[in-house]
Amino acid sequence: MQLSDKNIISDMRTAYGKTLVELGSKDPNIVCVGADTTDSLKTKLFGDKFPNRLYNVGIAEANLVSIAAGLAIAGKVVFASTYAAFLPGRCLDQIRNTICYPFLNVKLVVSHAGLTVGPDGASHQQIEDISTMRTIPNMRVLVPSDSIAVKNLIPLLSYTPGPFFMRLARPSNSNIYEDNFEQFDIGKCNVIRDGSDITLIACGLMVSKAIDAAQTLEKEYAVSCRVIDMYSIKPIDVDLVYHAAVDTGAIVTIEEHSIIGGLGSAVCEVTAENHPVPVNRMGIGDIFGESARETEIESLLSKYGLSSDHIIESVLKSRKRIKK
Repeated sequence: MQLSDKNIISDMRTAYGKTLVELGSKDPNIVCVGADTTDSLKTKLFGDKFPNRLYNVGIAEANLVSIAAGLAIAGKVVFASTYAAFLPGRCLDQIRNTICYPFLNVKLVVSHAGLTVGPDGASHQQIEDISTMRTIPNMRVLVPSDSIAVKNLIPLLSYTPGPFFMRLARPSNSNIYEDNFEQFDIGKCNVIRDGSDITLIACGLMVSKAIDAAQTLEKEYAVSCRVIDMYSIKPIDVDLVYHAAVDTGAIVTIEEHSIIGGLGSAVCEVTAENHPVPVNRMGIGDIFGESARETEIESLLSKYGLSSDHIIESVLKSRKRIKK
């Protein structure tokens, strides 16, 4: 796969807002609901264009979900957005019983998850949302790695009936994909880089870290790494995970999320049932995050074992576990 020039920096939230405006111009049934974070989530772009189709309910996240459910019952395609700490953090019951149980057409798109929230600290560093959302029946869970993925996945959400949860990053980041890349689908993933010795499966901002680690491993250690962008965590691409296990014999998963119940757990479920191989889950342990200034985000990720150097170390250890 031809990767984007890593000098191209983009913002997932802006891609979300602009894509909503494009979709809203084509479909008058698309509406947005926000919780006093419409500027930050960039849904204000949609509201500026369609002022009668953006509903800002204030700091009332449970109410946001219930209003979104009501709009969906009325036939609307609803995008409901705020920070991940509050959605799902404050309204799990409403998500489960008013959206997922009746299979309503509500798309929950959140940002500010994981450690890269930075200065807001543990109270706002949502590290349990993937785990929580993927256990609820009828909910699909997506974690894009860059703005190109967001631009392609948001239309899929709008066209596909039923509930979705999409997790966006707060920081701007380098694009993984070229601007014209369009190969995205629900329940699939993308092989960013092929390799035969071990597989790295990552999501969100960690895909870039995995690519950097793979390049160093090939250059300095002659280790060939397959890198997979697992943007669809539920449903997960069972076939591609299976073939990665068969072809490379070991897997390392990397996520800006708890290692309990997230991407790593989902991959382990696939391998355990289809082709058991060593899987090393990299993520946040059974601990909370901590505050860090914007300039210290990389150091914070490193402290929690999520740097490219930590991935390299994990790969070298995992290689020793492969059965000959």
